[in-house]
Amino acid sequence: MTTNRRWVLAKRPQGVPHADDFKLEQVTLPELQDGQALIRVDHISVDPGMRSRLSGDSYAPAMAIGETIESAGVGKVLASRNAKLKEGALVWGGFGWQSHFISDGRGVQALDPEIYKDKIKPTAAIGVFGIPGLTAFFGLFEIGKPKEGNVVLISSAAGTVGATAGQIAKILGCTTIGLAGSDAKCAYLKETGFDVAINYKTAGDLTAAFKQAAPKGIDIYFDNVGAETLDAAILNMKKHGRIVVSGQIAEYNAGENPRGIRHTLPFITQRLKMEGLVVYDYGVQFNDARAQMAEWVRTGKLTYREEIIEGLEQAPKAFVGLFTGESFGRRLVHVAG
Repeated sequence: MTTNRRWVLAKRPQGVPHADDFKLEQVTLPELQDGQALIRVDHISVDPGMRSRLSGDSYAPAMAIGETIESAGVGKVLASRNAKLKEGALVWGGFGWQSHFISDGRGVQALDPEIYKDKIKPTAAIGVFGIPGLTAFFGLFEIGKPKEGNVVLISSAAGTVGATAGQIAKILGCTTIGLAGSDAKCAYLKETGFDVAINYKTAGDLTAAFKQAAPKGIDIYFDNVGAETLDAAILNMKKHGRIVVSGQIAEYNAGENPRGIRHTLPFITQRLKMEGLVVYDYGVQFNDARAQMAEWVRTGKLTYREEIIEGLEQAPKAFVGLFTGESFGRRLVHVAG
């Protein structure tokens, strides 16, 4: 018999989540049936976009009290009675905050050995090649539609979505401006090829800071933050500029009183376009995107940073840290630590 440790939603967060909004449970899993496989979860992700579902409906229905917290994960098949999932295979999927689970194969995929080798670690499956990296890829190509010479501004640029979007924009010949919340993160952005890195905590007037960084205006704003940062970007957009709404981390804990957008006139005067995305809409193209990004990684054009937190017990703390600015890179939890 296998014991599973799992984090469930204990109560709905009010504002910034707290550790006591979650509860760690221990349950015994049943014996495998035909068509099932037992998976040991090795690493899980903590994702800011999950915050809205803890309180209500979002891009997917609200999580129920007592439900295992959802997240991406990578792991290993320990035992299998499923022809698709071979014993010993490394797999990834929506595993949730737990140590083990029994799968019928739906939503679980084996890692492609042609991609996950050499410098590309299995954890990249839930980072640069997972939802964050794919969000950057499709947000930029499908909505931003960059052209060589464009000026691209990216908020939360030291995170996986932002850093990936910035590096892809550089590959395409764009000028990139990244926002981050510390000097160390800004230094990281410069290392990855950003032309300008702005510490938004010390920059003062963001509208003026953006004007100084891009005196002729911004063609594409890749928005992971919302609120005041979005407004400052709107005031600096070029005519026919495009705004990609990838995330709204500054609004996730605002409850029923989000700040929202204050400056809408530029949408008329500058003929701006603003569009949000849920990356799952591009699911049929995921493998092609991963193959392209893998080539960029192997040729040194695209890099990624991971931040590994040890121990499943630390998952709530790791999640809360996403909203305090302490995370740096793709934040993962090593379950077995």
